[in-house]
Amino acid sequence: MGISSTQKSFNLAIIGGGISGLTCAIALHKRNIPVTVYESAASFGEIGAGLGFQPNFVHTMELIAPGIKEGFLRCANNEETDPPKWFDVRIGDTRKADREGFVRKKDGRKIKLGERIFMIPARPGPRGGVHRAHFLDELIKLLPGGIAQFKKRLLDVTKADNGDAVLHFADGTTAQHSAVIGCDGIKSRTREIVLGKEEARPLFSGKYAYRAILPMQKALEFLDDKQATIPQMYCGYKRHVLTFPIANGTIFNVVAFSSRDEWTNPEWVVKTSREDMLADYAHWDEKVKTIIANVKNPDIWALYNHAPARTFYQSHPRICLLGDAAHASTPHQGSGAGMCVEDSYVLAELLAEISGADELETAFRAYDAVRRPRALKLVETSRQAGMLWELEGPEGDDLDAFEKNANTRMSWIWDHKIEQDLERARELLRV
Repeated sequence: MGISSTQKSFNLAIIGGGISGLTCAIALHKRNIPVTVYESAASFGEIGAGLGFQPNFVHTMELIAPGIKEGFLRCANNEETDPPKWFDVRIGDTRKADREGFVRKKDGRKIKLGERIFMIPARPGPRGGVHRAHFLDELIKLLPGGIAQFKKRLLDVTKADNGDAVLHFADGTTAQHSAVIGCDGIKSRTREIVLGKEEARPLFSGKYAYRAILPMQKALEFLDDKQATIPQMYCGYKRHVLTFPIANGTIFNVVAFSSRDEWTNPEWVVKTSREDMLADYAHWDEKVKTIIANVKNPDIWALYNHAPARTFYQSHPRICLLGDAAHASTPHQGSGAGMCVEDSYVLAELLAEISGADELETAFRAYDAVRRPRALKLVETSRQAGMLWELEGPEGDDLDAFEKNANTRMSWIWDHKIEQDLERARELLRV
């Protein structure tokens, strides 16, 4: 780890106090880099519920700071299976079944609607689902007091005479820092400043999701133990449903995806009714309908992502984008937050190796060269995965081809060696 024994002469501003912003702040603070977090809300907070990390991302947490991994494990669901399992995959759409209720024939056995058609293997090691708010609370514990300022909505960033970045906030105040790190999410203002409003604009992915949580004890009333406590994926035409435990197995998380051509509501998260949710799954089996029938107060989330960014940084004034501000993705491969963790590790290690503000641009350039291709690949392959899970990819509803794709598509994400990313970035830093 690039720990410096003396504090750096440059200082950084982080815009956004979500998981990516706080992870980056911890990484910088641990490397003795002065940093201030500016959050537009009155306090730290996360929206949404379930969030998952696989072993490679948990390993990266530990590289940043062991306390991040420890905090994750305190609030993660640690249900272990042998072999490790990402999801059990089932067909929930009755339109895929034949007259006898079978959806697939495999190894001489006929598989019924709702039965497991195959399992997507995971990798061994610490992993699991957390409640976003619980994980954020763990990150907050690792930050020193006074590092954050609240009610600071960024309007603009301009260049000072000495090359610093001057931040202009909606409350009329300003702040000056050597550079800005944009961690302000998919609706990022820093992304607009770097790329321009049109190029920075999020794009509707064609998918939306109903999100809800139930007490695990309630889920166990209508599901057997394995289906309640082990992650499940129910697939069908233009829809799929995920269920998995979070919060040390005390909460049953439900995410039910569906499709539409456009999203016209200016709000991306809207309230809906259980009846509308059930209507969306009218052709599905009774188990999925029972899960949905037990949901209270569901929300609909429109799923947006970013078009590929031509760069993750600018020089005048110095701004670098990280996490969803750089590469917001759909959740269909469960790796968006993990990519934010990887970004934070590589960027912080590079910044730990430079001496002054005049080297910041070189560090940002090395970060961009290494991180942007991997992050943008996730955005594209996650969009493709959303189609795969809903039987509308090139494989259609050919379940043999579906299984082959599902069992191989995550390898480039999960088997990646982040230390190799860092070494390549360090080489670019020395050029």
